Amino acid sequence: MTTRVRYLIPWGLLLLAALASLLFGAGSLPWQEAASALVGQSHEDARFVLLELRLPRLAVGATVGLALGVAGALLQALTRNPLAEPGLLGVSAGSAFAVSLAILFGASTATLTTLVAQAGALAGCALVLAATRLQGTGQDPVRLVLAGATVTGLLLSLTSLLMLIDQRAADEIRFWITGSVAGRQWHQWWATLPSLALATVVILTVIRPLASLALGERVAMGLGHRPGLIRLLVILVVALLVGAATALAGPLVFVGLVVPFAARALAGADIRRTLWLCLPIGPALVVFADTLSRLLVAPSELPLGVITALVGAPVLMVIVRARRMPTL
Repeated sequence: MTTRVRYLIPWGLLLLAALASLLFGAGSLPWQEAASALVGQSHEDARFVLLELRLPRLAVGATVGLALGVAGALLQALTRNPLAEPGLLGVSAGSAFAVSLAILFGASTATLTTLVAQAGALAGCALVLAATRLQGTGQDPVRLVLAGATVTGLLLSLTSLLMLIDQRAADEIRFWITGSVAGRQWHQWWATLPSLALATVVILTVIRPLASLALGERVAMGLGHRPGLIRLLVILVVALLVGAATALAGPLVFVGLVVPFAARALAGADIRRTLWLCLPIGPALVVFADTLSRLLVAPSELPLGVITALVGAPVLMVIVRARRMPTL
């Protein structure tokens, strides 16, 4: 398989996922009418379902997949650990706990929810950074995941405790933490764009130094880079991405594990090539999962987090049971 074909396949899958998301699901609209609405040959009701229900959901799902996929790749490159993933290391749980607190105290605006989620993710990232500095943990993928699972369990327990305080907030928190893009509107999507734009600028700044850091701190310093600053900037980017994704769809696990794993399988271990392939693979995974969540138990829906877990858990088992961990 040529390099060009390996790069084109994920974009083709993303196109198929986007079409499936628009043709099936949200709103009682047959796929034939949805197809006609796509080319402007349908009635007003069909265009409303397509443009006001399905298109925002597609945009949100694609954004969540892109953010979590890139965040997972960055975390794995930073820790040199193929099991580092926001949902497994407490980053998403920290963001979820912060948003649950905000819901409990009546936060309602999309912008405020995004900022709170990013603050929680930043706290989770700080715990990840501390865990990688524990002797031996950063070099042992399984021990790092166990440490992350401990943090995640603690934060999820605290989130459950919040639901006992206020029944009104409990219903909203319970719906939100299962992970879903149902009912998301354009204003919620727009609220995350400034932080995503900032994350993009920082990524473009640190991508080359981060690739050098993969060769070792001495090599990076010899090339004129500052490893401490690189780590700090990557942690900031991960917080921005995970916080934005969590504010949009709740805490989704395994997306940040599966996407970089698939990207490395196609492009190799270089973080620059991996990130480029995460751009189509992440959105394609989440959009496909969201479409399945609408079709498997139609007219009801499964939580999106259930579908991503069903996809990601086997990948985690394959990585852990491999005789040799993938080289990062």
